[in-house]
Amino acid sequence: MAKPATNRPSTRIVPLRKGATLEMVRLTCPDTAQAMLIAESFGTAVVDSDGIRKLHERLIIETADSLSDGLGEKAMQIHLQRIVGAYVGSAHGAGQFYSRAVSEARDATAKSANDARDEDLDGPVGYDSAAQRKREFAADMGIQSHALRMAAEGAVAAYGQVIGEAWKPFDRPVENAGHSLDRKAAEAQLAALG
Repeated sequence: MAKPATNRPSTRIVPLRKGATLEMVRLTCPDTAQAMLIAESFGTAVVDSDGIRKLHERLIIETADSLSDGLGEKAMQIHLQRIVGAYVGSAHGAGQFYSRAVSEARDATAKSANDARDEDLDGPVGYDSAAQRKREFAADMGIQSHALRMAAEGAVAAYGQVIGEAWKPFDRPVENAGHSLDRKAAEAQLAALG
C-alpha cells in the first residue's frame, strides 16, 4: 500500500555572507616579528605595534563611555559590532592585498633569475628592476597590513571589555538580486503581451 504524500512546509535556506574574523586577519597580515623583519630587511619605518593596539583599544572604550548615556545595552552592542567589524574587515582586505603583492614579487623575482628573458633584466643604471620594485611594494603592504592588524586586535579587545563577550562578525544574508530581477523582467514581458 502506498503512503499518502505529506505536504511539508518548505524551509527556505538563506545563504549568509560571512564576515571577516580576527583569525582570518591573523592568517593574512604579518605579526609583529615578521613586520620587524620586513622593516629591517627593506629599511622601512618600524611601527609601534603595541602602541597602535593600545591606542585603538582605548579609542573604542572611550567611544563607548561617551555614548553610554545615550545608548542602551543592545544598541551599544550593535554599534560596537559594526565599528569593530569595519576595523577587522579593513585589516583583512589589506592582508589579502599583501598576500597578492608577495605572490607577484615572488613571481617577478623568479622570472628575473632566468637569464634568457630580456624583459626581466635590470633597468638602466640607477633604476631598480621590476622585481625589486615589486618586492619593495610588497614590503610596504606588509607594514601597512600589520598596522591595520594591530588596530583590529585593539578594537576586538575593547569590544570584549565593553560588551563582556567575544566579538564575532555579523553574517548578513546574501541579497539575491537575480530573483527580483527575473521577476521584474517576467512582469515586463507579461505586460508587453497585453
